[in-house]
Amino acid sequence: MTRRIFKSICFAAIAVFLASLVFIMGVLYNYFSTVQRNQMKMQTELISQGVTHEGIDYFTGLKTYDYRVTWISPEGVVLFDSQSDAENMENHLERKEVKEALENGYGESSRYSVTLMERLLYSAKKLSDGTVIRLSGTQNSIWMLILGMEQPIILMFVIAAGISLFLAFRLSRKIVNPLNELNLDEPLSNKEYVELRPLLKRISLQQQQLKSQAAELRHKQEEFETATDNMNEGLILLNENGIILSMNRTASKLLRISKFCIGKDILMLNNALALQELLSKAKNGERSETTMKLNGLEYQLNASPVITDDEVSGIALLIFDVTEKEKAEQMRREFTANVSHELKTPLHSISGYAELLKNDMVKPEDITKFSGQIYAEAQRMIYLVDDIIKLSHLDEDAGDMKREDVDLYEIARETVRAFEPKAKAAKITFTMNGVSAPVRGVPQLLNSIVFNLCDNALKYNRENGSVSVDVQNTDSSVVLSVSDTGIGIPARHQERIFERFYRVDKSHSKEVGGTGLGLSIVKHAAKLHNASIELHSVVDGGTTVRIVFPK
Repeated sequence: MTRRIFKSICFAAIAVFLASLVFIMGVLYNYFSTVQRNQMKMQTELISQGVTHEGIDYFTGLKTYDYRVTWISPEGVVLFDSQSDAENMENHLERKEVKEALENGYGESSRYSVTLMERLLYSAKKLSDGTVIRLSGTQNSIWMLILGMEQPIILMFVIAAGISLFLAFRLSRKIVNPLNELNLDEPLSNKEYVELRPLLKRISLQQQQLKSQAAELRHKQEEFETATDNMNEGLILLNENGIILSMNRTASKLLRISKFCIGKDILMLNNALALQELLSKAKNGERSETTMKLNGLEYQLNASPVITDDEVSGIALLIFDVTEKEKAEQMRREFTANVSHELKTPLHSISGYAELLKNDMVKPEDITKFSGQIYAEAQRMIYLVDDIIKLSHLDEDAGDMKREDVDLYEIARETVRAFEPKAKAAKITFTMNGVSAPVRGVPQLLNSIVFNLCDNALKYNRENGSVSVDVQNTDSSVVLSVSDTGIGIPARHQERIFERFYRVDKSHSKEVGGTGLGLSIVKHAAKLHNASIELHSVVDGGTTVRIVFPK
């Protein structure tokens, strides 16, 4: 603002100076022109008096200096000229000043020469004998006058410009300083120019409105951030060009990117073709969704266009982590297929044996055998269904089961005693070691853990092998260990043996009557007790499973 005022004052001062100069030069030019005409008129009068008294002899030895004297007859013939030969000059009867002199006794005229940039003034007087005396002189144009006064004009301009600059600088600062010192935080407290009072009142009113609006916007922003940051879904707001405007905590966590990426193009963070197509549809005003893998996880992305005045002004991108959902769906499909397969085999066997018995196609001595097969397959189905029910119950967190303070050592010892008849028949030795180990848990589930571990250790052992069950009580945990000398588990299968219906050797599992759900039940039951599972197994070297219950 100071600069503009400075320029304005300088411009005004220079404009006034130039206008004054033009006016003064015009006045001076007009004044000098009038003086020069009066002088020429007086000179003409004097010459005419001389010619009247002396005739042509008056011109003898006459020095005219800057003037030109011409004596013209009433017919326009030049009788004498102070600068040219009169005999060779043209007739002057048609000259304006001569005409006026012949008609009125006196005449004047002027003619301008563009080439010489000067004006010629003519003054003519009629004598008593009818002849005309004409006097002519040169008058410089205003431009010549200005050129003649070039040095004083330049000097005046420099002085005027210097004074203008100095005054403009002082005045501009003096005018602007009170404006620079205004307290805009409290506009009405200023001792300002009276002309600024309405402006300051308006600023004060607008500040109050802005503060109110800012507080409201801040409140809404906090509400929005609180709401979005507590969402389980990721939310990213984009403008119409795909630039990130806002991102909640969940989106930052799911995509593993920082909130400092706000203001960047989302395609710079991930330019996957699926994301490009999703955003392209949203920019065209179409709601769309897609799934994509990122950082080893599965995400579902929903893009919704934000419409303003029938145009897409932004995009709301919702991100769902569906990894667990996809895994659960995959497990459900596998579980359904496995259950169907596991039930189909014994049902076919039961149906086949029953059909043979129904059609009397079995010898009397084989009826007991066939009945035994039907009973064995039915028992297998009962065990399978019972295990499925247990797993379903565990999937629901077994909320109806009561927790009690029990001794894990006693549960393990009772289980080992129950297995002794089967172990003896299979020529496998069971041993029990350890100390009393109180834990708080669900007795049925703890019993199921020990039972399934012992059952697997027995089924997948070798003849004359052994099973060792050990319970230890440490300062921080209770540890249950079940070790066998069986066939072991290959390393590539060890991560999956706790999955439902997963078997390392399916043919062997069917021979020993396994359902494929025992270790899965152990995993879920241990999880409900916040226990961890450790597995160590060597092919043909036996297996050890440790369950660590934290205190």
